[in-house]
Amino acid sequence: MAANAPITQDVLTIPRKLPEGPTNLVGLTRAQMKDALIAIGTPEKQAKMRVNQIWQWIYHWGVRDFAEMTNLAKDYRATLAENFTVAIPEVVTREVSTDGTRKYLVRIAGGHEVEVVYIPETDRGTLCISSQVGCTLTCSFCHTGTQKLVRNLTAGEIVGQVMVARDDLDEWPEPGQGTGDAGPRLLSNIVLMGMGEPLYNFENVRDAMKIAMDPEGISLSRRRITLSTSGVVPEIARTAEEIGCMLAISFHATTDAVRDTLVPINKRWPLADLLEALREYPKVSNSERITFEYVMLKDVNDSDEDARRLVKLIEGIPAKINLIPFNEWPGAPYERSDWSRIKAFADIIYNAGYASPIRKPRGEDIMAACGQLKSATERARKSRKEIAAEAGLG
Repeated sequence: MAANAPITQDVLTIPRKLPEGPTNLVGLTRAQMKDALIAIGTPEKQAKMRVNQIWQWIYHWGVRDFAEMTNLAKDYRATLAENFTVAIPEVVTREVSTDGTRKYLVRIAGGHEVEVVYIPETDRGTLCISSQVGCTLTCSFCHTGTQKLVRNLTAGEIVGQVMVARDDLDEWPEPGQGTGDAGPRLLSNIVLMGMGEPLYNFENVRDAMKIAMDPEGISLSRRRITLSTSGVVPEIARTAEEIGCMLAISFHATTDAVRDTLVPINKRWPLADLLEALREYPKVSNSERITFEYVMLKDVNDSDEDARRLVKLIEGIPAKINLIPFNEWPGAPYERSDWSRIKAFADIIYNAGYASPIRKPRGEDIMAACGQLKSATERARKSRKEIAAEAGLG
């Protein structure tokens, strides 16, 4: 790839051509929607107002039928229906864990499937969404990483996952209810921690999150959206400037040697380069702190020495460290660290002045926990020995 080529236009990650037909309004930016309305004959002087009206129907009220958009003239609604659609991913299966976690397998254009997970907590409801079908990164501890990349999701398919969950939670406002904190908020947070590397699909992720943050629609604060990356260094600054959401890093190791195996993208952008980019992020985005995600793998990255190195590496970065007990999946080449080892690791981090919560595994009984997502139709039938060999452990 040429040195100046956009990171997100890697030949492997360009979306394939989607089926032709009526334009789906879901996923269009306001500017794109305005252009689309003008193209079907909407007077330019009216176009901005029409965008505002349609936008509220779709993203505030959750309406998909143009006939129900009653503040638009009847003939104009008919014109919209002839030219556009309001479509979101199709729910194929819905599973509910014993702990209340919900996992949706949703189908997108081309018949591909991705997984979406809703995690209810006492003070929030977090939706974990996907940005790609499959993944290019092959992180050796991640089930999704054993599934090859098929294509990027469009902005509509990304924000459509939020709309799928709001449908299932029945949390679209009733007449008289407001947006944001004034409206129902079972789904209060979004984390881009599902299938795929969000920064290899930057433009679509950015546009989808701008829609989610728009105050006249879904209306989530940028501080309630967290983007997790394995470390696509050139796009981290863009994330701060163009999205401004909270940032999480799939860190998982304190030496390049170990991280090269766990998170192979480290071979391209090693720890020193990644940490340099992270030191600048809070200054640009005004983010409170960066979350370092650290999966606890028995006898791999869980020693006291690892904990002390981690503290030294992140020195000077406003941060918290989420310790993630490894969630096993069929054929996984690793084991979860013992609880006493995780606790000892957390204590070293905490005593150094950093928050070090240990993430409680959620939805393990339905394979919905962190690192377990993988669309059912694409699950690799590999032996533990084959997976271990691919991870460099054979």
